[in-house]
Amino acid sequence: MERLAEAPIGVFDSGLGGLTVAREIMRNLPMEKIVYFGDTARVPYGNKSRDTVIRYSRQIMRFLKTQDIKAIVIACNTATAYALDVIQEEAGIPVLGVIEPGARMAVRSTKNHQVGVIATRATVSTHVYTDTIARMDPEINVISQACPLLVPLVEEGWVHDSVTQEVLLRYLDDLLAHDIDTLILGCTHYPLLRSTIHRLIGDRVTLVNPAYETALELEKLLKDTGLMNNTPRAKDEPTPYRFYVSDDAERFADFANSILPIDVKQARMVRIEEY
Repeated sequence: MERLAEAPIGVFDSGLGGLTVAREIMRNLPMEKIVYFGDTARVPYGNKSRDTVIRYSRQIMRFLKTQDIKAIVIACNTATAYALDVIQEEAGIPVLGVIEPGARMAVRSTKNHQVGVIATRATVSTHVYTDTIARMDPEINVISQACPLLVPLVEEGWVHDSVTQEVLLRYLDDLLAHDIDTLILGCTHYPLLRSTIHRLIGDRVTLVNPAYETALELEKLLKDTGLMNNTPRAKDEPTPYRFYVSDDAERFADFANSILPIDVKQARMVRIEEY
């Protein structure tokens, strides 16, 4: 079991956004190793069918298992919504998604039972946050807002740009009219906008970052299953983080270096369709 605890955690996303989840794991679980896969050739998943997303997720699971991982984090809201149950059933190792951790914190945080969600159109259309929160507390009213322009703005690097602020204000206007006191950042890109959103709406709304909550839930899962890595890392040990993509490795590395607390020298290409 001790040797297994030293194995890496597999983290995957449809592209770049899941790096915010990897970042929180690095910050909160610094002893853990990570193998990250970004499906940059087939992004976005939001316009794909459920069957297609499940097929993609199975391929990625099979690839990650060749890396001798001990657990999987699905760092993508769409893949979590469509494929979490399937991957949990088939992986043979613990699997965690990003939706339940964020939903659980929102339920704990809200005082007036008015919770807002901003997400991609695909995530909103699945009603996954509404349904998950309803299971936890049927008294809570969930108001969802699709924000299709935010991901390209983040990936363009316009996080603090006035254009992004104007777009955010338009998206948030209806949610604030419903007197929400809690807002879930329901896309893995959106934590990069957290400071901008906070500046726009102030302290009256609690912002829930599912990436952070997922890292905390992963810590609990590893402790409960005896898989927490407590072995100190040797100074001459190779980097504990490995990155793989299905396309455009250079752009991925540039984006990763803009948000991660480490230097990503390269991302390796994988022919994911072969898995």
